[in-house]
Amino acid sequence: MLSICFRTLNIALLFTALLTAQLSQATIPEIAPGTAFKPLEPTRDHAMITQQIMNNLLRGHYEHQRLDDKLSSRVLDILFDDIDSTRSYLLAADIKEFEQYRYSLDEALNRGDMRPAFTIFNRFQQRVSERLSFLLNELHNNAANYHFDTDERLDLDREKAPWATTKAELDDLWRKRLKNSILNLKMAGKEKDAILELLSKRYQNQLNRVHQSQPEDAYQTFMNAVTRAFDPHTQYFSPRNTENFNINMSLSLQGIGAVLQTEDEHTKVVRLVPAGPADKAGNLQPADKIIGVGQAEGDIVDVIGWRLDEVVELIRGPKSTTVRLEILPANSSGTDSKIVSIVRDEVKLEEQSAQKDLIEVKDGDVTHKIGVIDIPTFYIDFQGRMENKPDYKSTTRDVTVLINELKEEGIDGLIIDLRNNGGGSLEEAITLTGLFIPQGPVVQVRSTHGRVEVLPDQDPSVLYDGPITVLVNRLSASASEIFAGAIQDYGRGLIVGGQTFGKGTVQSLRPLRSGQLKITQAKFYRVSGDSTQHQGVIPDILFPSLFDKEKIGESALEEALPWDTIRPAEYSSYKGIGATLPALRQRHQNRIEHNPDFRFLREQKALITELRQQTQVSLNEKVREQERKANDDKRLKLENERRKAKGMTLLTSIDDEETDNAAEAEKKDDKKPEEDDALLIEAGHILVDYMNIQTASMTAQREAK
Repeated sequence: MLSICFRTLNIALLFTALLTAQLSQATIPEIAPGTAFKPLEPTRDHAMITQQIMNNLLRGHYEHQRLDDKLSSRVLDILFDDIDSTRSYLLAADIKEFEQYRYSLDEALNRGDMRPAFTIFNRFQQRVSERLSFLLNELHNNAANYHFDTDERLDLDREKAPWATTKAELDDLWRKRLKNSILNLKMAGKEKDAILELLSKRYQNQLNRVHQSQPEDAYQTFMNAVTRAFDPHTQYFSPRNTENFNINMSLSLQGIGAVLQTEDEHTKVVRLVPAGPADKAGNLQPADKIIGVGQAEGDIVDVIGWRLDEVVELIRGPKSTTVRLEILPANSSGTDSKIVSIVRDEVKLEEQSAQKDLIEVKDGDVTHKIGVIDIPTFYIDFQGRMENKPDYKSTTRDVTVLINELKEEGIDGLIIDLRNNGGGSLEEAITLTGLFIPQGPVVQVRSTHGRVEVLPDQDPSVLYDGPITVLVNRLSASASEIFAGAIQDYGRGLIVGGQTFGKGTVQSLRPLRSGQLKITQAKFYRVSGDSTQHQGVIPDILFPSLFDKEKIGESALEEALPWDTIRPAEYSSYKGIGATLPALRQRHQNRIEHNPDFRFLREQKALITELRQQTQVSLNEKVREQERKANDDKRLKLENERRKAKGMTLLTSIDDEETDNAAEAEKKDDKKPEEDDALLIEAGHILVDYMNIQTASMTAQREAK
């Protein structure tokens, strides 16, 4: 089963020690501010596990790296980035002291010596404890007297900031951060006493957890800096984290249907499970950050700084009940939160199955019937097939039935919709491709040792030989990219939409003396010889996208393996698409120039980019309110321009948008949002353009004869 394997950031462990999921808040002893952090010591097992991990990495990883000074230096930089990416805890003196390890960590790893790693981890935990103690003291002594009428501003982007040289510098930074947190809560309508109580509990809980850290936390943090030096999908899992990995933190069982990870002290949405509750609700998006969780009634519980499995436990609940999430939207400046509601449910297999639809595309006086097949994931019932059940489900079997039904309805062309399809069964990607091409290679797999295996479709028959378009976006990954890449390489159809994710590597799990190692062992290549890794599949015609490629996709992951090429496989491609692309692109541009949905997407993307470039936030309440109102007014203006052009009811406030969208989704029986429908309709127009150009070309050839 191929799926996107996402980096689980170890920073979670630094704020939230690995306790059992059932450990209640009351059982964690409360630590007094200023209490010294007790240093952790490596165990004898750590030395043996380290040598086992390094043996696997050096001999079994796809990228053959040497255990040398270059690797040592990279591990140290990754470790600094993992534990203190915002340069808010460690001092310049700490970094200078740790430079002694830059070119010696390779020798330490070779010996299984974890003392340098634990020295760095302990110092960091000490600094975290100092910062949390500062916040608690500030809340107790000064925060009640904060004023929000000064010209102070807080830097939000500190990835390249210089390391602080004194504790006084950090005190000033953290005072501003505290002031910002108070202002955010104040502007959300909370009273002063409630704000101080909430933040006191937040920081006290974090301090308690820091002092509950175990040696395994330090070990996993360091070893994942080592594995990430090879690539972002290679990872060490401690025994206690193995179970969490196996369920992939997917809340598909009586949850919301989302894959989560920890980023800094926040819980971040990585992707949504197709046809899951969150996907249907349409109010939660990848890269959103969850900062609070509440039930249908009652208060929202602040979860900043919580460990991931504790947040999951709060989100899970009985079927048909409502969970409320306070989120920081990815498409905002990152300071204004909002609350969304999602009804818990189970993700049903039948709802993840391929579905068909029929759209009508008008071309002058002619109306074309275009079939649409939406494939949320590449699935197969392995158990049912092993038991020779005649009705076992698989993507290819289901799509075969749907295509035959659409052919009976007299379709003129076909769209395969792979938007948000994160992958699945490699076998299904191959057999599905076989429905549209004769017998031939579909994908190549290059192993650690350089051996290339060509995986073919062995069925010479073609189920559908008519014109097709494949619609993709940034969340189309892995098996989706194999299918789309093959269709593009064979010239069998048009690829339209957004650049895909770029997940072109294969991982396997290897048991260790304690825990397990997920290791990258192979790489996918298209029949053309191009890798799908890092670059993904670039559509023939690109659509505007709201996905930020710097935050979502393989290229957003540090140390991701590069795009490269190998020798092409032997295959026969269809002719004709390449020559039509200039005309198709021009017609597409002419059509969307004044299309209200596409214009809205372009302008919305420009606004989001503008907001993301705001790397400072004002700590003046009036200025903050003016900035928020200005941003809301811009969003409202864009939305109402689109609505006016489409004859829809105008909004009086941007806050009405979510309510209106929810009502529209209910009317449409949980179909995709209107913006996505606009992309689908445009894909249909492009397909009709292609059909017309092909028809005109064949007519010209006949007349020439």
